[in-house]
Amino acid sequence: MGYVAVKGGTIAIEESINRLTSERLQKGLVLDIKNIEAGLRGLIDQVMSESSLYHETLAALAIKQAEGNPEEAVFLLRAYRSTLPRKHYSKVIESEEIKVERRISASFKDIPGGQLLGATTDYTHRLLNFSLMNESEKEAQEWLSKFNEEIGHNSEKSEIISLTFPKVLDYLREEGLIAPCGNNDVEPHDVTRKSLEFPSSRSERLQILTRGQTGAVTSLAYASIRGYGAVHPTVGELRVGQLPIHISHPFELGEEEDDYYIGEVKVTEVEMLIPVAVEREYGEKDLDFEVGYGLCFGQNETKAISMSILDYSLEHPNHAFPSHNEEFVLYHIDSVESTGFISHLKMPHYVTFQSKLDSVRKTKTTSKKDEVSMVEQSL
Repeated sequence: MGYVAVKGGTIAIEESINRLTSERLQKGLVLDIKNIEAGLRGLIDQVMSESSLYHETLAALAIKQAEGNPEEAVFLLRAYRSTLPRKHYSKVIESEEIKVERRISASFKDIPGGQLLGATTDYTHRLLNFSLMNESEKEAQEWLSKFNEEIGHNSEKSEIISLTFPKVLDYLREEGLIAPCGNNDVEPHDVTRKSLEFPSSRSERLQILTRGQTGAVTSLAYASIRGYGAVHPTVGELRVGQLPIHISHPFELGEEEDDYYIGEVKVTEVEMLIPVAVEREYGEKDLDFEVGYGLCFGQNETKAISMSILDYSLEHPNHAFPSHNEEFVLYHIDSVESTGFISHLKMPHYVTFQSKLDSVRKTKTTSKKDEVSMVEQSL
């Protein structure tokens, strides 16, 4: 694609950037990074997931710089991520180790350990709370202090109990109701270091789905449920909690107990049950269950559920349905790729457009000449 070089544009570009800064500061207020980190938890979790970089403070900085635009914040954070050295690889993580804050199942009323509703908007009335307009830090601290007293927790005297639970689906496997899930020790592909190729591996698909734009992933999963593939899933288990991360000694090979604990990341994990008709002997059909899987940074439940639906859909390719077509799904859900290509349409296309314009002019001129010729012949 050809572009015409624009001379003398540096000053204009600098002034455009200054104008951008003035738009952010024109009301005379500056957003504090700590306030963004404390009050925009959902947006921070979304940006961390889509940028595949778990750092709440840096996500808050990207959100501030992008003035709340999620796509731009993800772009900024991914660009920064690309500059970081990769010093270690974590040990393989078993998700049963999640220190659960929220755990529900839509498939079973009673699950071992019980349902933990945790923090969620699922049970709120979705009405605007106008009292937040004038909320003060003093009121917030008083409410929090009272809440901690009611639940018998005082940060100075006790610690929050961390809960771990076995997987709900493991009980179904013990009954032989769903197929056992063996470990796959094949080293996963890294989509941040090698371009995606088709057919893709499941590790590549899961990485791209968890990095995918939340709205796009949700939209395609909804399309799959609504009719493009007719997937009708049920949440076997959804859990939100802290996942501990360990690394091996960087220079010495030791036993597992010698591993280093380096911290925790908050994740949302979903195991989705999808009923499927299976043909048995003599043409008989029985109902069986297959599993779709989703996991992403932060408390990002809609995305994790949608991810699990698309994971199942892409495991069963069907070119009749876009949501089951890995090339269609994986190439169109990435926010940086999609917004980048859409945004490039604002860049100069003078040469190509002038070429098209010349073609249209020639066509119009030829058409007018033909019309004149026909009129003269009729006379």
